[in-house]
Amino acid sequence: MPDIDVTPGGPASHARRYRGFVAVGDSFTEGLNDPGKDGAFRGWADRVAERLADLEPGFRYANLAVRGKLIEQIVRDQVPVAVSMKPDLISFCAGGNDLLRPGSDPDRMAKRVAAAVRDLRGTGADVLMFTGVDVRDTPIMRQLRGKFATFYLHVRSIADLYGCRLVDLWSMQSLRDWRAWSEDRLHLNAEGHRRVAARVMDVLGVDCEDDWRAPWPPREPIDPRAKRREDIRWIREHLAPWIGRRLRGRSSGDGLTPKRPLLEPYER
Repeated sequence: MPDIDVTPGGPASHARRYRGFVAVGDSFTEGLNDPGKDGAFRGWADRVAERLADLEPGFRYANLAVRGKLIEQIVRDQVPVAVSMKPDLISFCAGGNDLLRPGSDPDRMAKRVAAAVRDLRGTGADVLMFTGVDVRDTPIMRQLRGKFATFYLHVRSIADLYGCRLVDLWSMQSLRDWRAWSEDRLHLNAEGHRRVAARVMDVLGVDCEDDWRAPWPPREPIDPRAKRREDIRWIREHLAPWIGRRLRGRSSGDGLTPKRPLLEPYER
């Protein structure tokens, strides 16, 4: 392990300039649903890369994340590639798709994550890990809140054990507002990704113009009856099809390849 200060926001995080960043994960890291140029998704990782590129000439970036992927797929297909690229910053976020599958075991999931993080840290790179967002406000999914909380406690422990930088989305109150989410309520929108990028840069000790703590503007009270109708529509049009694909062993990422498969100089 490199002898550096791994405390988020500590002296080393402010002093370090990153030369290469590889992002590993699923739809959250791929950037759904934050529209970018040419029909591609942007997302928090691209936003962070843009800022890091401003600070370091010749900065290189790869994004290996593919929507719908499970921990096992990410560890098998993406982690070895990230290790071989030898960047000095790697983000690893996985588990959300696993947690929603019937019978998933957060303890077993955590063991697979720990092995992957050990390999990533073994390269000498700084590793970013993420807790997920608290699901207590989401119909049906809130019934799985205990499973989510158990897994993310494991994530916190793994980050501490291996000296990773933890991005705690569970504590981000601004992400509990539906204005941070796209219509499917499963993926952040552009504003949500912007706030997550600001949180990541805060953890890295990198100055940026955005404030992840910024409150949302006040809004009109929501009619409970209208909210129930909207919840029912969301379950029918978005959650049920998502669950159905998983039960059939299918994924929205089947056949897709990473949007930035090579560690190359970053260009906007």
